[in-house]
Amino acid sequence: MGTYKQQSHVVWQCNYHIVLCPKYRFRVLTGLVKDLVEHDIKMLCQWKDCEVEELSVQPDHIHLLVSIPPKVSISELMGLLKGKLAIKLFKSYPQLKQKPYWGNHFWSRGYFVNTIGLNEDMIRRYVLHQEEEDKKEETNGKHFTLFD
Repeated sequence: MGTYKQQSHVVWQCNYHIVLCPKYRFRVLTGLVKDLVEHDIKMLCQWKDCEVEELSVQPDHIHLLVSIPPKVSISELMGLLKGKLAIKLFKSYPQLKQKPYWGNHFWSRGYFVNTIGLNEDMIRRYVLHQEEEDKKEETNGKHFTLFD
């Protein structure tokens, strides 16, 4: 996950940790349901040019580490994943529509997302000390001017 990716007009590294849960955290992501969810998450991410770095399907939630290109928003990807997976799960396993389960709602309403990137402390130090570094370069003559 530490490498930058490149497209025609952008160099990027957009990595995210995403957690999503079935409604009421019912423990249904096991066996064949788990296999279907794992396969389809990878397939749908690939379809959107996203790269699944890590995927862990637990009985009551999913952890996903994914690299998402800048042209795809998090909400767009999550809408696609939750929507397509719910439709396929209900078609493949109609018993999930019956009580005590959900009707037509498989996933909980929201999700958790966190960016994964450079160390926050390192960025803070860089921002705080960048002005000092620029001044050092100016005094050492390592700067470019329009008129020399």
